[in-house]
Amino acid sequence: MKRILVIEDEPQMRLGLRDNLELEGYEVETAADGDEGLQKAASFTPDLVILDVMLPKKNGFDVCRDLRARSIGTPIVMLTARSAETDKVLGLELGADDYVTKPFSITELLARVRAVLRRTGQQKPAADAITIGDIEIDFKLHQARRGKQRIEFTAREFDLLRYFVQHTGQVVTREQILNEVWGYEEFPTTRTIDNFVAKLRQKIERAPHAPEHILTIHGSGYKFVG
Repeated sequence: MKRILVIEDEPQMRLGLRDNLELEGYEVETAADGDEGLQKAASFTPDLVILDVMLPKKNGFDVCRDLRARSIGTPIVMLTARSAETDKVLGLELGADDYVTKPFSITELLARVRAVLRRTGQQKPAADAITIGDIEIDFKLHQARRGKQRIEFTAREFDLLRYFVQHTGQVVTREQILNEVWGYEEFPTTRTIDNFVAKLRQKIERAPHAPEHILTIHGSGYKFVG
């Protein structure tokens, strides 16, 4: 039985989500504010978190940021009444896996939950630690070092690099990356991928303008070479 944590401050919405998820066969725990949500994310150890953005004490963006900073990789589906593109981008860049804008149908939300759980459950395992050139990367601890010098990566950069490592030698399209790393099928632009790849190259490539590891396959996407 998959475990889902619902972090939502509106009592009626929280109760409705709990009831519908339990009818689908999930074990459900709820929290009414950001602080309580963080505590239950640690104690309940859910398989997925449904996270409202507008929360008392600590908003959803901060909760998402804190979970990823603690190396908690539990999939997150964010809920919000906001429809601005910048809010969607912020949530996804902080580490959310999908984004649903209120008002939504419960059928749509349940479909998103199933899709995220299926996608994360089918990911191929990757080594917890690898060496790329002269850089040692520990995905489990979210740490990277070149010798004694620590290299700072965001949670999303770690996710993207791990995805490349999982698909070493394969050509992956920008759309695949958006769906499988960001988990949001209607992301506004694939240019975000190019920006993140450029940041990764700056950190792991000896010559970012002539990359050896993250190669651009023109007309197709990218290929990682270890």
